[in-house]
Amino acid sequence: METSEVELTIGGMTCASCAARVEKKLNRMDGVTATVNYATEKARVSYPAGTEVADLIATVVKTGYTAEEPPPPAPAPDPAHPAGPEPGTGPATEQDVLRRRLVVSALLAAPVVLMAMIGPLQFDNWQWLSLTLAAPVVVWGALPFHRAAWTNLRHGAATMDTLVSTGTLAAFGWSLWALFFGTAGMPGMRHGFDLTAGRTDGASVIYLEVAAGVTVFILLGRYLEARSKRQAGAALRALMDMGAKDVAVLRDGAEVRVPVDRLAVGDRFVVRPGEKIATDGLVVEGASAVDVSMLSGESVPVDVWPGEPVTGATLNTAGRLVVEATSVGADTRLARMAKLVEDAQNGKAQVQRLADRISAVFVPVVLLIAAATLGAWLGATGDTAAAFTAAVAVLIIACPCALGLATPTALMVGTGRGAQLGILIKGPEVLESTRKVDTVVLDKTGTVTTGRMTLQGVHPAETADATDLLRLAGALEQASEHPVARAVTERAAERLRDRLPAVEDFVNVPGLGVRGVVEGHEVLAGRARLLEEAGVEVPGELLRTAAGDSGRTAVFAARDGKALGVLTVADAVKDTSAEAVRELRALGLTPVLLTGDARAVAEKVAAEVGVEEVYAEVMPEEKVRLVERLQAQGRTVAMVGDGVNDAAALATADLGLAMGTGTDVAIEAGDLTLVRGDLRVAADAIRLARRTLATIKGNLYWAFGYNVAALPLAASGLLNPMIAGFAMAFSSVFVVFNSLRLRSFS
Repeated sequence: METSEVELTIGGMTCASCAARVEKKLNRMDGVTATVNYATEKARVSYPAGTEVADLIATVVKTGYTAEEPPPPAPAPDPAHPAGPEPGTGPATEQDVLRRRLVVSALLAAPVVLMAMIGPLQFDNWQWLSLTLAAPVVVWGALPFHRAAWTNLRHGAATMDTLVSTGTLAAFGWSLWALFFGTAGMPGMRHGFDLTAGRTDGASVIYLEVAAGVTVFILLGRYLEARSKRQAGAALRALMDMGAKDVAVLRDGAEVRVPVDRLAVGDRFVVRPGEKIATDGLVVEGASAVDVSMLSGESVPVDVWPGEPVTGATLNTAGRLVVEATSVGADTRLARMAKLVEDAQNGKAQVQRLADRISAVFVPVVLLIAAATLGAWLGATGDTAAAFTAAVAVLIIACPCALGLATPTALMVGTGRGAQLGILIKGPEVLESTRKVDTVVLDKTGTVTTGRMTLQGVHPAETADATDLLRLAGALEQASEHPVARAVTERAAERLRDRLPAVEDFVNVPGLGVRGVVEGHEVLAGRARLLEEAGVEVPGELLRTAAGDSGRTAVFAARDGKALGVLTVADAVKDTSAEAVRELRALGLTPVLLTGDARAVAEKVAAEVGVEEVYAEVMPEEKVRLVERLQAQGRTVAMVGDGVNDAAALATADLGLAMGTGTDVAIEAGDLTLVRGDLRVAADAIRLARRTLATIKGNLYWAFGYNVAALPLAASGLLNPMIAGFAMAFSSVFVVFNSLRLRSFS
C-alpha cells in the first residue's frame, strides 16, 4: 500500500500521557502509524492513500488538542528592506507567558505560605488575607491546569493536569468550606504547619497554602521545563540557522545581492574572505582555505581551488571565490544534516515506548489510589482532615511528567551535541544497538586510508639524483590521468616548488606505463617490464627495493636508456587511524580490517594501525556475507564504510557508521553518519550514543523510582501536599537538567 508521511505540530500537550493519548487516537485510524513526541511537540504520521492530512488534524482536535503542519520556512528578508516586527514587539512566547504567570503567583502565594508555616505571623483574621491572596493564584495562576483538565474530562480522559487541578481545587474548596461553614473563619484562629497528615479537627483547618504553594511549584517546574526543552533543542536550531542569509550572485557580469533562498542550481556567486558560502557548489574561480569546523568539527581549514567542492554554511577564510551552485534548499548538505537530527529527535527508543505505555494508564490508576487512600483513612481513623490531606498528597505527587521527559530530553541534547561534533544519529533505536556492539569492521579504502594514491618513497639509482628522478617522472606523468600518475605529479610539484617541464610526444603504453620526451630526453615511467622491453637494464637493488616495499605500487623511471630509480606509491593511511583503532579497543570493541585489495597491502595497513584480524581480497558482494558470518559467530557487529560497495554491509550490520565524506548511498544505509573523514569520530560517536543511552536509563530509573517511593509515602500520610508539589516539580526539573549535562560531551 502506498503511504505518505507528514509531520504535525501538536499544541496543548502538558505531559507524556497527553502524547500517549494523541498517538493512540491516530494509530486507531485505518492504515495510520504515528509517533508523538512530548518534548518536541511533534507527531510524525505515516498515512495511506485516501486519507487526508485534514483527517489527521481533525482526529487530533477531537482528542482535545491542536494540530497543524509546520509552516514553510520564511524567505530571507531583503537586506535593503528588512521586514518583520521591531525587537520586543512580537507575540509573547509560551515561556514568556509562563514566566509572567509564575512571577505573579509566587508574589501572591509567598505571604500565604509564610503565614501558614510561621505561627507568629498569624494575626487576627489572617486567614481571610490568605484567602484574598490565594484565590487569584488558584483561579488565574492554575488556569492552564484547570482548562486542560476540563478539556480532557470532556473527552473522557485524565492527564497530569487532572491530578493537579483536582488536588488544588480540592484543597481550595475544603478551605472555603472550613472558612464559611466551619470554625476556621473565627477571629483568632491559629494552626501550625505539619509535614505529615496529622489528626486535626477538619472544620478548623484550611489548606490555602497547599493550593497556592502547589500551583507555584508546578508553574515553576513547567517554566523550567519549557526553558530547558528550548536549551535542549538549541543545537538543532543553531544548525538550521547556520547558513548565509544573502549572497552576491553574478548576473551579466555584475554582482547582485539577493536572499539565499533565491539561488538556483547553476547560479554562480561570489564569496569574499570572511563570508559564509551560501550553498553547496564547485569552485570555478579563485583559491582559498575554508573553515569547515561549524559542520564537521574539523579545526584545520581545507584548501580549495577550481574544481573542488565546497559546502554551504562553511566559512571562506582567505581568497575571493566564485562558486557554481550544485545544490540548493533542502538538497544541501546542511539541510540534510538538520533533517537527520530532527528525525532522530522525533523518534522513540524502545525504552521510551515503555514509559509512554505506563504514563497512559498511570493517571487513572493514581485517581483510584487517591480514592482508596481517602476511604482507607476514613475507615481506619475517622479523621476527615487527615484523610483528605493524604489523598491530595497522592494526587499531586504522582504526576508522571518525569517519565515523559526522561527519553526525549536526553535524545534532543545528545543528537544536538552530536550534530555540533559532526556525528549524526539517525534514530533513537540506534542508541540501543551501540550498547551491545563488540566488533567493528573497518573498510580500508577511504575509511582507514585516505582513498587517494600518494607518493610514499623516492629511491634513485646509484648513478642518478633523487631530484632528477622526481622532476622527470613527475613531468612525464602529468600528461596521464591514472591515479598513480597523479600521485607522482602532485608530490613532484609540491616538493620541487617549481613548474614541471612540459612533455612532448607523450605515449600511453596500456598496462605498462608511459613514455615521452622531457627537456630533449626520452623518459620512461611504469612497470619494470616497460623498461626491459625498451632495452633498459634495471639494477638489482631497485628491483629488491620495489619487492621490499610490499603493498605499494612501484613506478620505475629511465632517461635516455639508463635507469633513474623507482618511486613507490600507495593509498596512504590517515594520520589519525592508529589512534582511532586504540580508542575503539578502549571501548571494548575488536577491530577487523576489510578490503578488496591484495593481502600484502591489507596486512601492511593493518600492521600500521594495529589491527590483527584482516579479511583481504573481498569482493563487494562478499562484504555482506562476511558481516553475516561474524554475526553467526555470536558477535554484534558495527561496520564503518564510505563507498557504494559498502552500503549493503552497512545496512546488514547491527550498527552502520557511514563516513560523511563518502557516497550518498553509504550515508543513507548507515545508522550513524560521521561528517568528518576522521575514523576517531567513530569512537566518539559510539561513546556519545552510549552516554545518551545511559542518561536516558538514569532518567527513567529516577522517574520510576521517584513515583514508586513517593506514592506509598503520600498514601500513608507522611507527606504534606505542598511538599509533594515541590517534590513532583523537582523530579521533572531534575530529569531535564540531567539530560542537559550531555551538552558538555567532548
